[in-house]
Amino acid sequence: MAGRIVGEDIEAVRERSRIEDVIGAHVTLRRAGADLVGLCPFHDEKTPSLHVTPARGFYYCFGCGAGGNVFDFLMRVDNLGFAEAVQALADKAGIQLRYEETGPGGTSPERAAPGLRSRILAANQAAAEFFAAQLLTPDALPARQMLDARGFDQDACARFGVGYAPRGGHDLQAALSKRGFRDDELTKANLIRDNGRWDVFQGRVIWPIRDSGGAVLGFGARRLFDDDRMPGKYINTSETPVYKKSSVLYGLDLARVEIGKQGKAVVMEGYTDVMAAHLSGVTTAVASCGTAFGEDHARLLQRLIGAGGERAGEIVFFFDGDAAGQAAALKAFKLSDQFSARTYVATPPDGLDPCDLRLQRGDAAVRDVEGQRIPLPVFVMRAVVNRFDLDRSDGRLAAVRAVASEVLAGVRDRAQVDGYVQDLARFLVGGMEMDEVRGIVRDTLRQLRRGGPDGGRPPGPRPGGALVARAGDALLEASDQAQPLLVMPWPNAADPTLSTERWTCAFMLQCPTYFTTDWNGLTLLDFQHPAYRAIFEIVRTLPFTPAGWAETVYEATTDQTVRRLELELLVIAPLRTPDEDYVNAYTARLQLARLTREIADLKSRLQRMNPLAGGGDHQSLFAELLTMEQQRRDLQRISLGLAE
Repeated sequence: MAGRIVGEDIEAVRERSRIEDVIGAHVTLRRAGADLVGLCPFHDEKTPSLHVTPARGFYYCFGCGAGGNVFDFLMRVDNLGFAEAVQALADKAGIQLRYEETGPGGTSPERAAPGLRSRILAANQAAAEFFAAQLLTPDALPARQMLDARGFDQDACARFGVGYAPRGGHDLQAALSKRGFRDDELTKANLIRDNGRWDVFQGRVIWPIRDSGGAVLGFGARRLFDDDRMPGKYINTSETPVYKKSSVLYGLDLARVEIGKQGKAVVMEGYTDVMAAHLSGVTTAVASCGTAFGEDHARLLQRLIGAGGERAGEIVFFFDGDAAGQAAALKAFKLSDQFSARTYVATPPDGLDPCDLRLQRGDAAVRDVEGQRIPLPVFVMRAVVNRFDLDRSDGRLAAVRAVASEVLAGVRDRAQVDGYVQDLARFLVGGMEMDEVRGIVRDTLRQLRRGGPDGGRPPGPRPGGALVARAGDALLEASDQAQPLLVMPWPNAADPTLSTERWTCAFMLQCPTYFTTDWNGLTLLDFQHPAYRAIFEIVRTLPFTPAGWAETVYEATTDQTVRRLELELLVIAPLRTPDEDYVNAYTARLQLARLTREIADLKSRLQRMNPLAGGGDHQSLFAELLTMEQQRRDLQRISLGLAE
């Protein structure tokens, strides 16, 4: 796996990527003072609430709270990961990214050979164009006939970039050599083999496999001719510096935006299934490429869908109801820990795959299959139950225990466990009563949670101790509940009591050079709201660097509420252009508010003391009060913008 992008290169990409140009490619922006404003692309609105501040390189929406730097915008609008966003902007800026070492004694392929990644991507793009053009030649008639028989006309093939690899064995190498690609580059891209003697793909239908940004990473190829010597009906690009089969999904370039919008992904089993799904209106369909759906695929989809919460999202697996489909469902279920999204299974009728279903019954039939999905745990429960003889009492007992240990122990949502128990009881209709099933499940989960009787546990795979404990607690109605997460409160911008804190923090981010090295003597006690106090805590602990100061503070902030607040403060405009006196006046007002509170507390103490009985303590406190009163008068003058 490639290492991390060198920090200097990230900064170079940031400097070369003007945020107003990147956002302006998606949104119409108009000038509003020093900022640009436009309609936010992340929520529906009629009045522009998106503010872009080119001078500081940030954007912020006052309507939905979306904001960040140029990378954040591209990640959100195009559903990209951070590295993908950096790479996309680097490609536009003509910057060759370098990668740090992956570990002791090893470097990433890109680090070892600067420029290799971009050359492979360019070669892949050229190869995809070559294959697509070849599909229209007379020699590709068998390929066109196969595709037409599957319901894919010329327009459909063009939409998905489907192509044809000639049978000659040297055609691709000759074509790409004329375009300036060397044999060593084509070999590393897995486009030619045997020291350039043969093309890797010959006499096959070709599907380009792209990343979420549309770059061609590799290819999938289907056999057409009986004398094809390559093993397997389907072959894929081997591992290259840009193609990792465990982390790529076919159709992601077409589906990624809709996956983000709908909060849903549909996982198919093959290339033609994905094509049929998209042509039928299931626009979130993807498929793994030459490997089973695994952990990297799961993490990729979860990132595209979202982090969870109220909009947890859905992942729908299209599996056949046969043994192979059940085995695939069991594998998918074992990945449940990777998802906060809800998981479902959809099974096409009569054993038809989505492509045949579309051919025989039309587009609506494919969409209907998705609509008839069932929860993945229910599908797996059925598969487990079917392993046992339900006509025998011991078979039913073993089935319930197996479902409890293999399935219910892995369900994250505690509220769903009892519902699945009801489904399980229905599978055993006529054989066991609901209370009996619930009791067996409860006992089995308790044994799993405690490690089983006498230190053992019931047979069968155990998804994970933490999940077992949560599922067991759901049925046992345990009294110990998880503590709620603490969330940083959001300050009300209209609250006049917080106005001084708000603007002081804004000036710290916008014009830090107007402060002294100790931030005008401010302390944490000067800030009453925890969010503003958190910003000051970060600011005062960072070494000050004028260049990129706002970005430095933003990157050092981990709390998402505080990050959002920083973005808002970076784009708001003060009543007048700030200068040193203006900033001093605000910090003086902030200190004055704190000092006024302290004076009130001190006066209260003095009023409760007997001057005669208090002796020296009373005199000491009274002297302190006089000093504080003088400080207050000084701060009052500064707060009014007057010279000291």
